[in-house]
Amino acid sequence: MTEDALIDALAGIALDAGALIMDIYRTDFDARVKSDNSPVTEADEKAEALILERLASLQPDIPVIAEESVAAGRIPELKDRFFLVDPLDGTKEFLNRNGDFTVNIALVENGVPVLGVVYAPARNLIFTGGRESGARIGRVEGDGPVAYAPTAVRPAPQEGIVAVASRSHMTDETREFVDRFTVTDLVSAGSSLKFCRVASGEADLYPRLGRTMEWDTAAGDAVLRAAGGKVTTVDGTLLTYGKRNQADDSDFANPWFVAAGGFDPFKEAESA
Repeated sequence: MTEDALIDALAGIALDAGALIMDIYRTDFDARVKSDNSPVTEADEKAEALILERLASLQPDIPVIAEESVAAGRIPELKDRFFLVDPLDGTKEFLNRNGDFTVNIALVENGVPVLGVVYAPARNLIFTGGRESGARIGRVEGDGPVAYAPTAVRPAPQEGIVAVASRSHMTDETREFVDRFTVTDLVSAGSSLKFCRVASGEADLYPRLGRTMEWDTAAGDAVLRAAGGKVTTVDGTLLTYGKRNQADDSDFANPWFVAAGGFDPFKEAESA
């Protein structure tokens, strides 16, 4: 299967999962708290079941690491290629009904997210990215075909950058990092849409100096890389995926990271 065909297939799965999520979003749904104190809803679980079934049919030989399955202890043996899935990224935003939640599906090869799909069903927006295909943004309108257009990061404006940060998980360390730069606007957003804002040239910097998991970031990371940006740890090395066999609870946990568009935040910080 070509990269373009696989991206389109993954986008179709994300669209169907998003439709299921929106059906539940319109109801008086309940939430419960998992062992890590994060919320989970019927939408998370049903969307993940749909995605897992469809991926098994599409690419049966590629293992899938999915958030709710990992929480239940169902972790397949990793190979050089695997899918990372967050069926409902931004469950807190889903509970608050602010629309900033996404369906995330990514393919990882040798630790690198080579393609990804991020669908924001409440906003009717879908983003795709592939190493060879580039990045796209699509407007979803009813049952018709998605209207896609290419997207890319922008050069950092000379007058100052736009930074985007987590609405639900802002930390003091993140604020201190942002303060190193001339910032004209600091935007709060939820879920992997923060990566997409940078990928589409709406923002220039997304630092996350706090805990995240690989399924939170892989799809958005793939879109941003395809758009010409990058995601690095705070020491400037590219973020990698497939982190296992940890001695504590950090399986699939990311280190702190910085997502950037058309500039190098570490060089800019040094010269500031």
